[in-house]
Amino acid sequence: MKFASLGSGSEGNALLISAASGTTSTTVMLDCGFALRETERRMLRIGVQPDSISAIVVTHEHSDHVGGVFKFARRYKIPVWLSYGTWQAVQADIKDVDIRICRDGDRLAIGDLELHPYTVPHDAREPIQYVAADGVHRLGVLTDAGQSTSHLVQALGACDALLLECNHDRQMLADSPYPPSLKRRIGGDYGHLANDTSAQILAQLDHSRLKRVVGAHLSQQNNTPALAHAALMQAMGEGFEGIRIACQQEGFDWLDIAQV
Repeated sequence: MKFASLGSGSEGNALLISAASGTTSTTVMLDCGFALRETERRMLRIGVQPDSISAIVVTHEHSDHVGGVFKFARRYKIPVWLSYGTWQAVQADIKDVDIRICRDGDRLAIGDLELHPYTVPHDAREPIQYVAADGVHRLGVLTDAGQSTSHLVQALGACDALLLECNHDRQMLADSPYPPSLKRRIGGDYGHLANDTSAQILAQLDHSRLKRVVGAHLSQQNNTPALAHAALMQAMGEGFEGIRIACQQEGFDWLDIAQV
């Protein structure tokens, strides 16, 4: 199993997850917050044909995650999985799209992949994140959550790779020119994960199989890759070499979970 990001941050998010079995392969897109042509351009940059996508799975209705989903799905006739709460929030955009509802605890069998949605605390209707598996490896995804919960820690157990939000540094957010209301939203229990909270979540997980950790959804104003990297390294220990940081413009190219 491998994964790649088309971009990660408040201006747009999209993650590709791919698995192969024999002569078949499956590629799923998790969220799509970019315009149609920009999504296509970013996919071609990493060698993916847009019509090769088997499904789109959606975390929640905020535009940086769902803004390009339905136009892309309509053009390429791709099914879209989302929660009932997210469906309620985006009904105006889903005409002529194959919509499928999922919820916490479901098992989504999509070709060579199996995805498991789990709920997270975020200021959306019914936000979910996902763990993807191919029968051998597990990839955990956690972004857009304001705090740690025992439920999300349990969901992310025994993963081989993890994409983990490191949205902001608390001091940088406090010192930023953002209005107080926005600072409260970002730093609140239903906002986004600070570096130290992400490190605390990571420290609680079973590391026995963990080979890769990617810091994601960094604020361009209130964080730096160096600060996010340092927080994750503190949780994993100085000898761990599998940390990298996703960026807004480039995301990151394919990472094979079996190789470091």
